[in-house]
Amino acid sequence: MGILIRNGTVVNADGTLTADVLVEGERIAAVAAPGVFTEADTVIEADGKYVLPGGIDAHTHMEMPFGGTFSADTFFTGTRAAAWGGTTTIIDFAVQVKGTSLLSTLDKWHEKADGHCAVDYGFHMIVSDVNDQSLKEMESCLDAGVNSFKMFMAYPGVFYATDGEILRAMQKAADIGGTIMMHAENGIAIDELVAQALASGRTDPVEHGLTRPPELEGEATSRAIQLARVTGAPLYIVHLSASQALAAVAEARDTGQNVFAETCPQYLYLSIEDLAKPDFEGSKYVASPPLRPKEHQADLWRGLRTNDLSVVSTDHCPFCFKDQKEMGRGDFSKIPNGIPGVEHRMDLLHQGVVAGELSLRRWVEVSSATPARMFGLYPRKGVIAAGADADIVVYDPVKQHTLGVETHHMAVDYSAYEGMSITGGVSTVLSRGSVVIDGGEFHGSEGHGKFLSRELSQYLV
Repeated sequence: MGILIRNGTVVNADGTLTADVLVEGERIAAVAAPGVFTEADTVIEADGKYVLPGGIDAHTHMEMPFGGTFSADTFFTGTRAAAWGGTTTIIDFAVQVKGTSLLSTLDKWHEKADGHCAVDYGFHMIVSDVNDQSLKEMESCLDAGVNSFKMFMAYPGVFYATDGEILRAMQKAADIGGTIMMHAENGIAIDELVAQALASGRTDPVEHGLTRPPELEGEATSRAIQLARVTGAPLYIVHLSASQALAAVAEARDTGQNVFAETCPQYLYLSIEDLAKPDFEGSKYVASPPLRPKEHQADLWRGLRTNDLSVVSTDHCPFCFKDQKEMGRGDFSKIPNGIPGVEHRMDLLHQGVVAGELSLRRWVEVSSATPARMFGLYPRKGVIAAGADADIVVYDPVKQHTLGVETHHMAVDYSAYEGMSITGGVSTVLSRGSVVIDGGEFHGSEGHGKFLSRELSQYLV
């Protein structure tokens, strides 16, 4: 017999129970009452601990090009850091450059990731060039196991798509069963505000937030929802940060429209006050959408409880303070956009459980089960059940530790959560039946992770 995880509290999206979990090979063989299984090659004692399905971070950017540099984590260092934090699957973004094809882009991202990931991984496709060829290739992407397509209402001249282009891509997605993921900010208006700020000598990092007001996220979200309504396409709003955008999503969901949204830990815990830190420290917190005033946080927590926000991902896109974030000294618009966090998502969300913002089952739902269903991985991923992949986290709910650059495993020279005290932490992590984290040590290997060819979203009606 294989690995027996004994006497733990198994936490799934549908509830909890005290049980033993038997792992044979790469799969969960059985979940049974304590004491049913008496022998195993390896026994992991989980008394007093939670046994969770491995976390699924559905929004990461490893080795992503941005403004002449690349995000600091490779697919190996980033997925190893994910494992340290209890995340056993990532879905990264293959970034189409204008003038190139979707399939050649996918090939490039396979070259970056294949044979290097420490945990399992999949891809979304960024569609930045809408034309007859790329629309046709969207269908070919489905055959290659990629069925979610990200578009941008921001970043004119780089990723920006017009409403007409978005309409065409949504029509194609509706036809083939794909999902459109949207970065919803009004990039045309934002660029004008950025130009005005720089012309008036306002160059500090906080201007990144002030020139991307929440109203322009709300407006773009509403516009994306209306385009999705016209075309019948499923819509997934990425990294939602603002109350105005959440209100638009909630209204659409109340009418039964296939509209979904994720938020990120940085929007739950950090604020524009961090962007305003002196001595260019605020650059560490530059991401898009930007960090909002603190009053938005309560709305986001409520959205998670009511399922108007369905998923928590990280938008992990780490750039080092030295040599990368510093590219924007004197011009906030040149600061590479991104905040590191793939390692801390499960712990940060557990603080919501500790504080009474989320239930145990909801914690697992937004961090694992719903991403698995949303992106065609359930029940292979996202659940502790017989037949599922043995992606398992043994989590100690009373462990005390402090987040910081000295102890994290991401390839970035600062922590966005420096000094934050955390209750709860990973004890043991299994990826497809292999112990990758245990006893405060990494036991995994580069290349263990496999590419996941995904089915269509299971939430579409």
